[in-house]
Amino acid sequence: MEPNLIDPRHMFYTDKFVKQDQPTPAIQNQMQPQPDCGEESYQGHDELKDRRVLITGGDSGIGRAAAIAFAREGADVAIQFLPGEQSDAQEVKHYIEQAGRKALLLPYDLRDEAAPQQLVQQVVDTFGGLDTLVLNAAQQIATEDPSQLSMAQVRDTFTINIIAMMAIVKEAQGHLPPGSAIVTTTSVQAFNPSPQLIDYAATKAAIANYTINLSQIMAEHGVRVNGVAPGPIWTPLQLDHGQPQSAIPEFGQSSLIGRAGQPAELAPVYVFLASNKASYVTGQIYGVTGGEAINL
Repeated sequence: MEPNLIDPRHMFYTDKFVKQDQPTPAIQNQMQPQPDCGEESYQGHDELKDRRVLITGGDSGIGRAAAIAFAREGADVAIQFLPGEQSDAQEVKHYIEQAGRKALLLPYDLRDEAAPQQLVQQVVDTFGGLDTLVLNAAQQIATEDPSQLSMAQVRDTFTINIIAMMAIVKEAQGHLPPGSAIVTTTSVQAFNPSPQLIDYAATKAAIANYTINLSQIMAEHGVRVNGVAPGPIWTPLQLDHGQPQSAIPEFGQSSLIGRAGQPAELAPVYVFLASNKASYVTGQIYGVTGGEAINL
C-alpha cells in the first residue's frame, strides 16, 4: 500500500487572488475564495475533552479554525468577535454545536477597557470554569508611508493586539487550574517585519516576548504558555486594509511553498499546544510560515 503523500505546493488554493477589499470589519463569508478553516476536513480525537476555552477573534480566519478544531476535540468554546461580525460568528456557533459542544458568542470590542473582565467572567459563569486561552484577535492596517501613520491607529493596534491580551490573562489567571494552557498568536512579522506593517509588526514582536516571559511566570502554577507565528495566511485580516489592494493577487505566492496558507493548516498546532500531548512544551513559538524562518 502506498503512503498518503500530498505535495504541499498543490494543497488548498494555489491560484492568484482576485483584487478585493472590504469595509471594517471584513466578513469571511464575503471573501473570494472563502478561507478553508477545516469546516469539512478537521477530524477530532478527544484531545481537549471537556476543556473550557476562550478564543479571541474566533469568528473567522485562524481563530475560527481553532474554534472548530477545539470543539471537535471535545471542548466547549467561547469566541470573542468584533460587533458587526455576527454572521461569521453564527456560522462558527453552528459548527461548535454540531460537534455536540457548548458555544458562547461574545461580541466585544477589545478597545473597551471593560471587555477583558467581562469576557472572562461570562466564560466562567457559562462553562463553570476556564482552562484554555487562545489569544488571537488582531488589527492589521497597512500604511506604506510612516508619515501617514496616525497615532490613533497605533493606539488601537497596540490596544487590540497586546494590551487587551495582557488584560485578559490578568483577569483569567486566578481561574486557570494546573494543566491549563495559553496559546498566543504572534506572527512572522515579529521576526521579519514588512515596512508597511510597522505598528502591527511591533505588536507581534511584543507578543512573542510576552509569551516567553509569561511562560516563566505561569510555569510555577502548572500552566503552559506558547505562541504560534503564522506567515501569509488567507484571512479577512488581509482585506480589512491589512494589505494594499494591489498586493492581494500575489499574496503568499513568494513563500517557499509557493502559495498562501489556509487557517485549517494552523488548527492542529493550536490543538497540540493546548493539549496534554504538549506537556513538556512551554515558552515556545511555533512557526507556520510556508518556509520563512523565525528567530528570537
